[in-house]
Amino acid sequence: MARLHLFDLDGTLMRGSAAPVEISRQLGLLDEIGELEVALSTGRIGPQEYAVRVHALWAGLTEAHVTSAFDAAPWLTGIQEVWREIREQGEYCAVISLSPSFFVERLLSWGAHAAHGSLFPEVPFARPVDLAGILSPAAKVTVMKRLCAEFGVGPQDCVAYGDSMSDVDLFAAVPVSVAVNADHHLADRATHSYTGGDLREAYALVRSAR
Repeated sequence: MARLHLFDLDGTLMRGSAAPVEISRQLGLLDEIGELEVALSTGRIGPQEYAVRVHALWAGLTEAHVTSAFDAAPWLTGIQEVWREIREQGEYCAVISLSPSFFVERLLSWGAHAAHGSLFPEVPFARPVDLAGILSPAAKVTVMKRLCAEFGVGPQDCVAYGDSMSDVDLFAAVPVSVAVNADHHLADRATHSYTGGDLREAYALVRSAR
């Protein structure tokens, strides 16, 4: 049976940073996004409130900002090589992230079969955020199940890669997981743990254990 490899983005494919941080860097709003990141990570606000505040913060966002943020982000090396190998093995790879879909979906051009993020309006923003489209950690499991149906696999055939407590629900729903540059809170829940800057090395833990 083919496997479905599910990758988180922030802190996982992107080491030590997140899409909202890199976007805000382009806008000169690092202090402001830092405050929102802390509020989210400490539970003072939830994903929906975070999305509304980020939407307001990025009032001047353009496609050029998004492109620059994507190109300058601290990506792990080997992402495209890993996804190419997964495809050559007849398996599937997808990204599930709480970050904006307009950023996450750019990874489709790198070889992901699917890329899902929180649904924001098109850039530049002309509409408010539809809160129904904002993902939560629990929603990652819902997306995983939808992708399983699309690709003809089951949750038992999935491998999850993540770095933070927002990945706990997904890790609990699949049999194999890889904590990537994560602290002990997530690493202790994972099948494998990897620290470093090369996705090929993290993927090798899964491949060698098969």
